[in-house]
Amino acid sequence: MDRVRIIEVKQSVFADNDRRADQLRRELKERGIFLLNLMSSPGSGKTTTLARTVELLKDEYKIGVLEADIDSDVDARTMAATGVEAIQLHTGGMCHLDADMTRQGLDALVAGDVELAILENVGNLVCPAEFDTGAVKNAAILSVPEGDDKPLKYPLMFQVCDVVLINKMDVAPYFDFDLDRCREHIRMRNPDAEVIPICAKTGEGIAQWADWLRGQMAAWRG
Repeated sequence: MDRVRIIEVKQSVFADNDRRADQLRRELKERGIFLLNLMSSPGSGKTTTLARTVELLKDEYKIGVLEADIDSDVDARTMAATGVEAIQLHTGGMCHLDADMTRQGLDALVAGDVELAILENVGNLVCPAEFDTGAVKNAAILSVPEGDDKPLKYPLMFQVCDVVLINKMDVAPYFDFDLDRCREHIRMRNPDAEVIPICAKTGEGIAQWADWLRGQMAAWRG
């Protein structure tokens, strides 16, 4: 019987994307553009957190925002209202962005002198974690109502992130959410990840998060 040739398509797709992501990172370094990839599930507070972040940093850096969604321009309009340049990326039904998609958005965004580009990835705890976008750093938001067990259920998301923001701390007393237990679950997946409790609605912890981002940008610039 003839042998059947098997091609690992998924592995090939990831390897090709990783090469493109590395190339994009090198190009952004040469241009002095720090790219942050912000990921979370829908409703965790990405856009509100991002708006709070922009309020603190927009006088220090030229910021541009890439909003990725399957459809609509709601989030891009929200970010544009903060005074930064914002572009909406429609993924055509795909649940993530890869390096090429990110490049397309950046090409449209950084016609000026953007120093900090923030990609608000598609709301999803699975697919976005699988694809390297070319970002310098990855951030995840986990909101209190989602539960402190999410790092156990979606390990890759927390493995690839450099920082995890625990959002909606103002409602923690009303949910079965244990911050210490959540930290431990994150450490199990990624002992190097920074964990910062925040409340995007009230502003709690946003200054600490902004300081972390400043530090990462300074270290990256060397």
